[in-house]
Amino acid sequence: MPEPPYGEIWDLMKVGKVVPFLGAGASLAGRAQNVKWDADQPGFLPNGTDLAHFLADKSSFPSVDPRDRDDLAKVASYFAEVSSRRRLRDRLRQVLAGNYPSGPLHNFLAATPAHQVIVVTNYDTLVEQAFNAANKPYDLVVHPADRKDIANAVLWWPYGASEPKVRTPNELDIDLEKTTVIYKMHGTLFRDTDKWDNFVITEEDYIEFLSRMTTNTAVPSLFYEYFRDRSFLFLGYSLRDWNLRVVLKNLSKPLTSRVAAGADEDEPVPSWAIQDHPSELERILWRNRGIHIFDVTLEEFVAKLQQQI
Repeated sequence: MPEPPYGEIWDLMKVGKVVPFLGAGASLAGRAQNVKWDADQPGFLPNGTDLAHFLADKSSFPSVDPRDRDDLAKVASYFAEVSSRRRLRDRLRQVLAGNYPSGPLHNFLAATPAHQVIVVTNYDTLVEQAFNAANKPYDLVVHPADRKDIANAVLWWPYGASEPKVRTPNELDIDLEKTTVIYKMHGTLFRDTDKWDNFVITEEDYIEFLSRMTTNTAVPSLFYEYFRDRSFLFLGYSLRDWNLRVVLKNLSKPLTSRVAAGADEDEPVPSWAIQDHPSELERILWRNRGIHIFDVTLEEFVAKLQQQI
C-alpha cells in the first residue's frame, strides 16, 4: 500500500498551507484495543458507541437493536426528550471532562511553527490542552448549539479572553495570517466552567447545523476564504458518519474549485485522509470527493511526520 506523502504534508504544514480536520478517532489515538470503557472508572475518553450506550442505559432507551443503540445522535435525542437538554449536558460533562492527557497528534499540532486553522468536531479539550501546555496562543471559535438566543452566531474567545464575543459567522474578524484558531464546529465543553458548554449531538442539532450550512450561516465566511488555497488533512474521520458526508458535500465547492496559488486551473489543491483500515466503501467515498485516503494509524502517521522535522 502507498504511504502518505509525509515530506510534502510537513513542508505545507510548516508554512500554514494545511487545514487539519480532527474527528472522533483523533481523541482515541493510543487507546488500547479491546479494552472496555467504564463510566465509573474512565481511564480514557469514550468513543461514540461507548457514549451512546452510556446515555441509553441512563435513559432506558427503548431498543436493543444495535442500529438504534449505537447511534449517538438518536440516543441523545431520546435522552433529551425523556430527561432534559440540561441533564444531557450534565451527563456529557460527567464523562468528557475528566483529566485526560492530550496525545501525540495534539502535541504535534501545538508544535507546528505556522499559524493554523484547526477544525475539530470533538467535544473534548485535548487540542486546547496541548496548546496551553506548549504556551502557544490561539483564538477559540465555537458553534453555540445550546444557546438559542444566539443561534445564528458563533462564540469567539480571542487569546486570553475570559468571556466570548458573539459574532454572526460573516462578521467574524480574525487575522488568520497572524493568529491560530481552534474552531469547534460541533461545540465543546470547558474544563473550568459549564457556563459555555455547547454540543451538536442530537439528530435535531445536526439537522439545524446542516441546514445553516446550506444557507452559509454556520461556518464563518472568513474560513471559507482561508480554505481556498490550502490542503485539507482529515484525521480520525470515518465517512460512515452521515453528517460528515453532508458537511463534506457543503464544503464541496471550495474542495473542487480550489486551485493552488500560481497553478493551472486544472491542478486542484490536494487533500488527504488518514484512516486505520478503511473499508472499500470508505475508500470509494473519499476518492469520489477528490481526497487521497491512506491506511495508516494516527500514531504511525504522527511519528513519521515528526521524522520530517
